[in-house]
Amino acid sequence: MSLTPRDLGMDVPISRRDFFDGIAVGCVAATAAPYAAAPARAAQEPSGPSALRTPFTVLGDTGEALSVPHALRDGRFWEHAGTPVPTGEHYGLVVVGAGRSGLEAAAEWSRRRPRDRVLVLDNHPEGGAGREPLRRGVAFDAVMCDRESFGADTLVTLSGPGWIDWLPIDGQARKDLRTLYDDPPDWLPGLSREAKEERLAGLTYSAFLREVCGAHPDAERFCRTMSAPEWGYDTRAFGAIDAWGTGYPGFDGLGLDRSRPSRYNSATVRAEWHGAARETPAPQDAPVRWSSPVVSVRDGARTATVGYFDGHRVRTVEAGAVILACPSAAVPYLVPDLPEERRRALSRAVRVPLLRAEVRLSDPEAWRRLGVRRVRWTGAYWCAAEFAPPDRVRLLATPCRSELGPDAGSAAGRRELFRTPYEVFEHTVRDQLARLLGPAGFDPGRGIAAITVHRWGHAIPPEYRRPWHEFHPDGPSPADAARGRFGRIAIAGSDAGDGAAVLAVEELTR
Repeated sequence: MSLTPRDLGMDVPISRRDFFDGIAVGCVAATAAPYAAAPARAAQEPSGPSALRTPFTVLGDTGEALSVPHALRDGRFWEHAGTPVPTGEHYGLVVVGAGRSGLEAAAEWSRRRPRDRVLVLDNHPEGGAGREPLRRGVAFDAVMCDRESFGADTLVTLSGPGWIDWLPIDGQARKDLRTLYDDPPDWLPGLSREAKEERLAGLTYSAFLREVCGAHPDAERFCRTMSAPEWGYDTRAFGAIDAWGTGYPGFDGLGLDRSRPSRYNSATVRAEWHGAARETPAPQDAPVRWSSPVVSVRDGARTATVGYFDGHRVRTVEAGAVILACPSAAVPYLVPDLPEERRRALSRAVRVPLLRAEVRLSDPEAWRRLGVRRVRWTGAYWCAAEFAPPDRVRLLATPCRSELGPDAGSAAGRRELFRTPYEVFEHTVRDQLARLLGPAGFDPGRGIAAITVHRWGHAIPPEYRRPWHEFHPDGPSPADAARGRFGRIAIAGSDAGDGAAVLAVEELTR
């Protein structure tokens, strides 16, 4: 039975916080009005002078928090920004973006030219760039077969050999899942290993289950959110070749070589295959100027000029070189005189949105009584929930419309994410925690002390992968056309591909 907003505690005074891309925005106090896990109400983006006022402090409107990049995109920023004010600062290198690629570029530059001053500019407040709420590579110990997928909520723990028997799905779907997990045949007899890999490269994992394995729709539906917590979209957009590469069920009978990745695997899967995950560097001598969105980069006769908005006006610094380690889609608005071919290539880099919430429980004992730590949901709004002792729960939602593919789906999901009011997120958080923890005695009205929501419209860098990008792996790719040097400017964000930061430094220091 569904609980009312009052039953869920929507009217209870608690700490409520809402962030857009790391930027705090105001939360209107929740009331007991009916939310009905609501249709999104559009947040209007402001225009005119109000769109520029202090957009990087705590604000009362989500549109204001995003006003600078949106105003640049829409051609409104310079109408109201005023004349840029030179700071008189000169740097050997200015890096735009304090993510992994930006800090890697700053560290590499300082190693090669230790006497140069380096400045990193970033639009987030300090520490605002963290994006992953759940740990990669950590298995779920339970699945909530939820009412959105199967008509009723059934929590199934994944320990022991008989867990498939407890799934609330069609009997044939249980048989199909046992085959996929325990004894999959060679679904592609007569094909060589190379031909099998090529066949998998042309399918999503959902299509593999339906079209190759002939799995019952309930079996595909049970597996659908397997990829969402780590990749930002479900198996309708996740490639079968990467599903094989990361150990999803159904592939063991194909006889493929598990000692190496396939040439069709994505770069992330190939890197993780060899344990090549990299840590973000921390250059000691490169100051990061937070809350400083860059609005212009111009290459001049002797130096480049970088303009950034400090919350009140545009200020400029001079640089011997500039590395753009920001999302590729933003680059044409910062460097409007880029050649058209590079502008088109940059626009093809579509990032994946993410939504995460952290809930502080005033009653954590209910989760301990539940006896599990990490739960995947098969179809509800939040696709994953993880208990973080002593009293926190982290939830993840993936706004990407996976049925449209990773690129079009991310764009559509991002628009919906921007339109959705905070109250919808709180309602769905409370509802799903009540459904999960209610049998263990949890009261959503009294058991929650605080909810913090982080909306990341451009969270996960784009990655070329099959079956969506036919040019992968042989190329050329849009990143090949987008990255590289343009006068004193080089493009080297994570959108530009692995190793782009070091490549940019090499090009600029020749």
